[in-house]
Amino acid sequence: MDLRKLKTLIDLVAESGIAELEITEGEGKVRIVKFVPQAAVAPAPVYVETAVAAQAAAPAAPAASAAPAAPAAPQGHVVKAPMVGTFYRASSPGATPFIEVGQSVKEGEVLCIIEAMKLLNEIEADKAGVVTEILVENGAPVEYGQPLFVIG
Repeated sequence: MDLRKLKTLIDLVAESGIAELEITEGEGKVRIVKFVPQAAVAPAPVYVETAVAAQAAAPAAPAASAAPAAPAAPQGHVVKAPMVGTFYRASSPGATPFIEVGQSVKEGEVLCIIEAMKLLNEIEADKAGVVTEILVENGAPVEYGQPLFVIG
């Protein structure tokens, strides 16, 4: 394949919407791949934008955001997320939740499931008591160390 033909093919790939072109001519084979920067291909995750919005709002009302956080800790034992993932209150969409507010739990009893990398991880109570609060909505993303439940 001559250079003029090759240059024409490169220009065609650069100007078009295709990302890759492969041509076989006789015994020769040419493959042209358009480079696309990663930032242009993958949009930012929604949870990052939410965190940025929360940080932007925090300086505007620091007293309001600090007040609700302070009473949550003294009310009881806080069960925190041991990993990043998606929080589920039940084993499947139609099933009854593992626990409800006001329910007694024993140490080692399953409280919820956190899905991480397509693996379902059961999160167990590390203390016996009564569930006083469920701090996360079903199906919501959770971060490492994020409070999930309060056990009184």
